[in-house]
Amino acid sequence: MAIDRIWSYAPDSGHVEGQDLTGFTVAATDGAIGQVDREAAPHGMRHLVVDTGVWVFGRSVLVPAGVVTAVDPQARKVMLACSRSDAKAAPRFQTDSETRDREYLTAVGDYYHRLPPRETASA
Repeated sequence: MAIDRIWSYAPDSGHVEGQDLTGFTVAATDGAIGQVDREAAPHGMRHLVVDTGVWVFGRSVLVPAGVVTAVDPQARKVMLACSRSDAKAAPRFQTDSETRDREYLTAVGDYYHRLPPRETASA
């Protein structure tokens, strides 16, 4: 995946422009990681903030839109092209201001861009 595409939903992901993903379950290739808390796109860097609940002790993770492989509106589920451990090891998300910090977002994009391709989880 080209680095500039990490911030955009793939055309075949099932994402519909304007669709609110808040509350959707987020699944990595090896299981659920949490729920979408919100979506943002500062500096054209579209991403999801995912509340991981007790899985990572209440920590949230930031996931670029390009990591989303599928959106299932009926099941209210978003599937990712990374594992649970990949998401957990991403640059740590600590404050809401980071969702607007170009340097932090660039580090997150670089991290996910370097991950090896994975088979997608089934819906």
